Amino acid sequence: MNDCPTVAFRPVRTDGEIERLARMAGEIWREYWPALIGRDQTEYMIESFQSPATIRQGIAKDGYEYWFVEDENQPEGRRIVGYTGGYEEPSTERFFISKIYLYDWARGRGYASRTIGFYEELCRNRRLKAMYLTVNKHNELGIRAYRGKGFETVDAVETDIGSGFIMDDYIMEKRIS
Repeated sequence: MNDCPTVAFRPVRTDGEIERLARMAGEIWREYWPALIGRDQTEYMIESFQSPATIRQGIAKDGYEYWFVEDENQPEGRRIVGYTGGYEEPSTERFFISKIYLYDWARGRGYASRTIGFYEELCRNRRLKAMYLTVNKHNELGIRAYRGKGFETVDAVETDIGSGFIMDDYIMEKRIS
């Protein structure tokens, strides 16, 4: 893993940034997910969960927060290496990490580790007890990476997301000390 000392997390706030995030989501999802869940489900999920309208609604109504993952050492045009997002659950004193997605060329370089560190600090600052996420049961790389960062599998869930598609996930949690 390469050292990434200049990773920054820039909040997504404006309509232009939301539009850019949605375009990125489509690009990143098409790089990674068809091999695991198929092209049809990938396209359905991009349209249903990664569109500008859905992102706006999540921010406005559900308390979602999004950040661009940036590396200032990358050449112009490649500084944004991915995006992340989620929301705080005050009732459970946890943060749900809904998204950690990186471009293919940025994977394996430490950005995901830095993102987990970002969330650990966010949880400490907000006095949250844990953070959790869902990971596709067939995403062996993701599962190994999260376990390596101290996440434990606490449950499994199958979620009907419509149009005959199911999300078949593990729920993984990391307690904040």
